[in-house]
Amino acid sequence: MAVASLGKWGPGPRHVGAGGSARAVRGAEARPLFVEGSIVRIFMENFLTYDVCEVHPGPNLNMIVGANGTGKSSIVCAICLGLAGKPSFIGRADKVGLFVKQGCLKGVVEIELSKAPDNIIITREIQVVNNTSAWFINRKPATLKMVEEQIAALNIQVDNLCQFLPQDKVGEFAKLSKIELLEATEKSIGPPEMYQFHCELKNFREKERELENLCREKANSLEKMRQRIERYKQDVERYHERKRHLDLIEMLERKRPWMEYENVRQQHEDVKQSRDQAKEELKHLKELQSPVTKKIQETEEYFKSLDMKIRDKATEIKDTSQKCKQKQDALEMKDKQIEEIHQALRMKKDEEMDRQRKIHNTYKLIEDWKNELNTVAVSENLQPQTDAINNELKKLQEERANIDGDISDIRAEKMNQEREKKRIIDRLGQLNNIMNMKEENLKGRFRDTHSALMWLRKNKDKFKKEVCEPMMLEMRDHQKLKVNAVCAPAESCAENLPSRPIEELHRYGFFSYLRELFDAPHPVMSYLCSQYRVHDVAVGTEKTRNMIERVIQETKLRQIYTADERYIVKVSAYTNLVLSTNTSLKAAQFLSSSVDTDERRQLENQQQDINNTLKSLDMRLTKLFERQKYLEHRDNELRQQKKELVERGNRRRQLESKIGVKYDSLKQLEQDAIDLKKESQQANIKIKEINTQKVRLVTELMHLIKNCISLNILKADLVLQSATVAAEKNRLESEYKAASIQLRAAEQRFRELDDRKRVLTENCKELLKKARQVCKLSPDQHLPKEFQTVQLKYGHAFQALPTTLEEIDAVLNEEKTRASCFTGLSASVVEEYNKQTQEIQQLTEYLEEKKNELDNYKQNISQVKERWLNPLKKLIEQINEKFSNFFSSMQCVGEVDLHVENEEEYDKYGIRIRVKFHSSTELHELTPYHQSGGEKSVSTMLYLMALQELNRCPFRVVDEINQGMDPMNERRVFEMVVKTACKESTSQYFFITPKLLQNLTYNDRMTVLFVYNGPFMLEANKWNLKSFCRRRRRLGRMDEQ
Repeated sequence: MAVASLGKWGPGPRHVGAGGSARAVRGAEARPLFVEGSIVRIFMENFLTYDVCEVHPGPNLNMIVGANGTGKSSIVCAICLGLAGKPSFIGRADKVGLFVKQGCLKGVVEIELSKAPDNIIITREIQVVNNTSAWFINRKPATLKMVEEQIAALNIQVDNLCQFLPQDKVGEFAKLSKIELLEATEKSIGPPEMYQFHCELKNFREKERELENLCREKANSLEKMRQRIERYKQDVERYHERKRHLDLIEMLERKRPWMEYENVRQQHEDVKQSRDQAKEELKHLKELQSPVTKKIQETEEYFKSLDMKIRDKATEIKDTSQKCKQKQDALEMKDKQIEEIHQALRMKKDEEMDRQRKIHNTYKLIEDWKNELNTVAVSENLQPQTDAINNELKKLQEERANIDGDISDIRAEKMNQEREKKRIIDRLGQLNNIMNMKEENLKGRFRDTHSALMWLRKNKDKFKKEVCEPMMLEMRDHQKLKVNAVCAPAESCAENLPSRPIEELHRYGFFSYLRELFDAPHPVMSYLCSQYRVHDVAVGTEKTRNMIERVIQETKLRQIYTADERYIVKVSAYTNLVLSTNTSLKAAQFLSSSVDTDERRQLENQQQDINNTLKSLDMRLTKLFERQKYLEHRDNELRQQKKELVERGNRRRQLESKIGVKYDSLKQLEQDAIDLKKESQQANIKIKEINTQKVRLVTELMHLIKNCISLNILKADLVLQSATVAAEKNRLESEYKAASIQLRAAEQRFRELDDRKRVLTENCKELLKKARQVCKLSPDQHLPKEFQTVQLKYGHAFQALPTTLEEIDAVLNEEKTRASCFTGLSASVVEEYNKQTQEIQQLTEYLEEKKNELDNYKQNISQVKERWLNPLKKLIEQINEKFSNFFSSMQCVGEVDLHVENEEEYDKYGIRIRVKFHSSTELHELTPYHQSGGEKSVSTMLYLMALQELNRCPFRVVDEINQGMDPMNERRVFEMVVKTACKESTSQYFFITPKLLQNLTYNDRMTVLFVYNGPFMLEANKWNLKSFCRRRRRLGRMDEQ
C-alpha cells in the first residue's frame, strides 16, 4: 500500500497531515478571499493511490509538487470527476470504476466550492461492481443533471482545455484548430453572451444563405413562368374555336344514347312476350309429368320393401348354412377321435412285439457271456506291475505340476512385464506428442531456430560438450541460419541458496521460490540462476497480493510473483525511496506443456530392460513346453499299460456283473407284458359311443339342410317379384326421362329468354342511366315525348339534330374530323394558362415575402455581429497585449490575432497564435508539428497566463506543462505564473509539477502543496505543522547560543 502525504506551505499556519490527508487550521484568521466557484476543499477516499486524503487549496496560485507516481495527477482526476467530468477527458481510463483504489469496492470524491452565503459541497460515490456513481449536493442525494446545472451556474468547464488542462491532454492543446481555440476562449473568458452571439451568428448566416439561394431560385423560376405564359395565349384562342365543334359533338353524343336506348327497349318488349309464352308451355309440361313422378315413387318404395325381405332371407340362409357347417365339423372331429383310438391300439401292439424281441435278444446275450465266462482263466497276480506303473505316474505328475507352476509364474511375470512395457510406451507417446506440439509451436514462431534445432540433432557428435535444446551457440552452416545462444556459467549456480529460507516468508503468503516450480537441465538451471536469480524470486498467493505494500516494506525482496501479477521493487539511488511497479502476467505460450527429459531417458532404459527380460522369459517357456510335451506323452503310455493290466484282472468280475444286470432287466421286461385282447375290447367300446354321437349329429344336419332349401325357395320367389318391379320401374323411369328431356328443353328455352330479357333490361337500365348521365338529368325530371327519355331543356336542341343512329354517326364523324384539325389543344391549355397566371401571382408575393425576411436576417446579423465582433476584437487585443508582453520578457515574439477568411463566414472565425523563439526566424503559427515540445509547452502556458487576468472562470488547472521546457524558459514561465496568478483580481490557479528549480521567486499569496510517500510517514492524526515549526525555531535558537 502506497502511503501518500500532503504538505502545505503558504500564508498563515497550516496543519500538514500524513497518511493521505491535509487539513487547514485557520483559527481566528480572516477567511481568505475565494472567487465564487473556486475550490475550497478536496476530499478523497479509496481513490487511485489514496486511502484518505483531504486537500485545502489557497484562493490564488496553488503549486502541487511531488515526485512522479506520488499522486499529484490523482488530485487533478479527483477535481475532474468530482465536478461531473467524463473519465475519457482525463485520458487515463474509460470507466469511472477504474479510478477506485485497487482492492476496494467503493471510492469517494468530495469537492467544496466557494459560494455566498454558504459553500456548495458536491460528493460523488463511485461503485466498482456496476461502474455507477451516486451524487450528493450538500450531503443530500442529487442527480447528475442537478450537479451539472450547479457547476454550469458557476461557469466551471472541466472539458475546456483553456480552463482544465490535465497531464494527458497537454499535447492536445497545440492540436486545437483556430476555430476550436476561439470557441474554447469565448467559453473560458468571454462574457456569457459572447459565445451565444457567435452561435446565433452562425445560425443566422446559415439561414441567410438558405434564403439567398431560395430567392435566387424563385426569381429564376418567376422569369421562366412569365416567358412560358406568353406562348399559351394563341393556343387558348384556338382552343375556344375547337370548343364550339366539341359542344356540337357533345350534343350529338348526348342524343345518341337515347336512340340506342329506344332500340334496345323495343327488343326488350319482344323478348318479354316470347318469354311469357315459354313460361305457359313449361307449366303445362310440369302438370303432365306429376302423376308419373308419383307412380315412380310408389314403385321405388315397393322395390325397397322386396329388397329388404330378400336381405332378411339371405341372412337366415347364412345363419342356417353356418349351423350346417358346425355340424359337419363336429362329424369330422368324431372321425378323427375314432382314428386316434385305432392308432393307439396299433401302438400297443407294436410295443408288445418290441418287448418280445428284447427278451429274445437278452437271452441270447446272456448265453454268449456265460460261454465267455467259462473260457476266462483264474486271475493272475498283476499287482507288482501295477504298483511300478503307479509309482512312475506319481513322479511324472509331480514333475508336471512343477512345470505347470513354473509356466504360470513365467506367464504372470511376462504379463506384468508386457503391461509395464505398454505403460512405458503410452507414456513415451504422451511425451513425444508434447515434444511434437512444442516443436510445431517453435517452427511456427521461430522457423530459423527450429531449423537449427533439427541440424543440432543430426550433428550432436560435432560438439565437445552438452548443448541443451533449444539454446545453442550462434552458428552458421550452408543453410545460412542465424540463431541466438547463451553459455552456461563456468561455475554452476544451479544449487545456489536463496537469501532466506522460504519458511520465514510463509506469513506473507509465499509458498515457494520460482526455481522449485519447474525443472530444467543442469546447465539451463545454472544459467537461469546466474542471470535471473530464479532461486531468490519468491512466489506468493492472493494473500501476498492483498498485503503487497507491507510485503515490499518488510521483506526487501526485489522481485515478487503472485498468481496474476509480477512486482519489481527498486530503490532510488538519489532519494533512497522504494519504488514498485506491477504488471499483469501474460498467458503461458511456450512452457504451457513441458517434457521431463530425465523421465523420458529413464523410461527408455526401462523399456530396453523389459525387452531383454521378455526375451529371456520366452526362451525359458520354450524349454518348459518341450519338457511338458515329453512328460505328457510318457504319462499316456503308462496309463495305457495300467489300463490293460486292470482290464485283464477285472474281466471275469465284469462278465458276472453284466450277466446279473441282464437277468434283472429280463425280469422287468417280463413284468411289463401288455394284454392286447383287453386293449382291443376297450377301443371297441369307445368307438361305439362315438358312432352313437355321429348318428345324432347326422339327424340334426339333415333337418338344417331341409330348412335351408325352403329358405332358398322363398328367396328365389322374392327375387322374381323384385325383378318384375324393377322392370316396371325402369319403364316408368324411361317415360319420365323422355318427358324430362322435353321439360328441360322447355326450361332451357325459358331460361334463355329470361336471361335475354334480363340482359336487355340491364342494357336498357345502363343505356337509360348513360343517357341521363350524358344529359345530366336528375331522377325527378320528365322526358320529351318523342323519346320519353329526354329532358325538356334539350327538346329544341334534340329536334334540330338527326333522328336516326346512322345520321347521328355521320354528323358526329364530320364534327370530330373538324375538331381533330385543332391538334395539340386540350382543356389543360386553358387550365395551365389560368394556373400559370395564378402561380405567377403567388410566386411574386412569396418572393417579396422572402426578400423581406432576408432583409430582416441581414439586419439581425448586422446587429448581432456588432455586439459580438467588437467585444471579441477588444478581448483578443487584450490577450495579444498580455501574450506579447510575456514573450517579450523572454526575448521572444508572440502574437494572437483574430483569423478571418471571409467576414460573412462566421463558422470559420478563429484565433491564430504565432510565435518566434529565435531572432533569425520568422513568426510561425503554433501547430502540433512546427514547434518543439518545449516551445509548444511555453506557448500554451503563456496563452493560458494571458487568459488568467481576463478569466471569468473560478479556477484553472494545468498539469505538468513544464516537463518539456529548458531551465531558462521554465524559470521565466514560473515567474510569470507567480506574478499573474497571485494578483488579487485573478481567480484560483492549480499548477502541478514533479520538480521545481532552485532559487525561484515565490509570493505570499501562493500555496505550495507537497505530495510525498514512503514507509516512514506519520499517521494523519499525528501531522502538525505548528509543532514542527516551533521545534525548528527552538533548534535554531539553540544553534545560535
